[in-house]
Amino acid sequence: MVIGVLVVDLHLPANHSLKEKRRVLKSLKDQLHHRFNVSVAEVDGHDLWQRAALAVTSVGTDQRYLNGQLSKIVDWIRGSRSVELLDHELEFL
Repeated sequence: MVIGVLVVDLHLPANHSLKEKRRVLKSLKDQLHHRFNVSVAEVDGHDLWQRAALAVTSVGTDQRYLNGQLSKIVDWIRGSRSVELLDHELEFL
C-alpha cells in the first residue's frame, strides 16, 4: 500500500474576506474530490484571506500511478482561474 500526499500552497487573489475564501476553497475541494477521487483538507492559512494550503491524499498499490495522478492535480490547479499555485510538495508513505 502506498499513500501519496500532495501539499499545495495557494494564493487567492480575488478574495476580500474569509467568507469568500471558504466559498472558493469548498468549490475547489469538491471539484478535486469528484474529478480525481482524492481526499482534500485545508491544512494552513486558516485566518488569511488570500492564502491557503491544501493537503490532497490518495491511496493505492502503485507509486507511479499515484505520482501521475497527483501530478495531474497540480496541472489542473495551475489551470484554475480562482487560485494561483505558489508551491507544491509531493511525498509518498
